[in-house]
Amino acid sequence: MRAVIAVIGKDTVGILAKVSAICADAGANIMDVTQTIMQDLFAMTMLIDITNCSENYSDLADKLTKAGEEMALQIHVMHEDIFNAMHRI
Repeated sequence: MRAVIAVIGKDTVGILAKVSAICADAGANIMDVTQTIMQDLFAMTMLIDITNCSENYSDLADKLTKAGEEMALQIHVMHEDIFNAMHRI
């Protein structure tokens, strides 16, 4: 099983490190990542494998959302099944 993480907000030092650390602590494997900085705005998309996570999907999503709030970012996590269903319509 996989999930997609989208991060958007003002660019600051450590965004990728913080999101990656949360994933690593949960046992999620980062399969792909793309990021860009547009002037002072940061945008990143990650594809993670959650098959062997030590936490359930909801807890991981909550941790990432909370981290986003603490860093003044918007972090959205979407399970692969939901992502695929949205794009089949």
